[in-house]
Amino acid sequence: MISQNIKVMVQAVFLLSLTCFSWSVNAQIDLSGSWMQHTHEDWQEQADGPHLVDYLGLPLNEDGRMRALAFSGSLINLPERQCLYYAPHYMIGGLFGLNLWQEADPVSGDIIAWHISPIVDRGHHVIYMDGRERPSDLEPHSIAGFALGEWEGNTLKAVFTDYREGYVRRNGVPSSDQATFTMWLTRNGDILTLVGEVDDPLYFDEPLVQSRVYTLNEGDADYVDPTGTPCFPTVELPSLDGSGQVPHYLPGANPYLSEFANNYGL
Repeated sequence: MISQNIKVMVQAVFLLSLTCFSWSVNAQIDLSGSWMQHTHEDWQEQADGPHLVDYLGLPLNEDGRMRALAFSGSLINLPERQCLYYAPHYMIGGLFGLNLWQEADPVSGDIIAWHISPIVDRGHHVIYMDGRERPSDLEPHSIAGFALGEWEGNTLKAVFTDYREGYVRRNGVPSSDQATFTMWLTRNGDILTLVGEVDDPLYFDEPLVQSRVYTLNEGDADYVDPTGTPCFPTVELPSLDGSGQVPHYLPGANPYLSEFANNYGL
């Protein structure tokens, strides 16, 4: 009788383990595909870009504001800066779509990484799912940085670290090389929602939270190539051709300091 009870208990534990395993597998949603965004969401960010010195809704501290006010739009026209690419959080604040695909272990079949395509001014990003160690603090930061991912139910959470400084807005609002970017990717049918949190101890007083919605591209017109588009620098302004100057504004010398506020009566 006792052995029969033990047998029943073992079977129950086995069935429970199968149920838990099935749930964990089902929780991993397939994010693969070519995803496009629409310009009606945050249209000003995606069209001509935000106004100069428009920092509304951003948790800039004094250092961040001073760095932003030193920005000149001509800075990114320098040939040596045109192909530097933006930081990982540009996936939410940027203009283009993205292509997602998974990398599986050829033996076990386990998903070891998710890849996010580069495009024009955004690098190729890899989200590692195997829990590998983060790079040493002494190693140089890369364009894409380093990202570890884990599933939270049906949502993929990715934490990006060790990436170079960049911009969180195209009017020069900076992010430092000490920033951390956490992104949540959730798929509901043909809709992919990205929510991101930029935590920058140098330039922000608190985390910056942004979101962006993508839709699955089922045609060829807006297909996002997983290999990206090469960036070829060129001289866009004659004044920057070999002159050696770096466009910037000295503290207190930004001529657009009051333009945005005056235009909107702030």
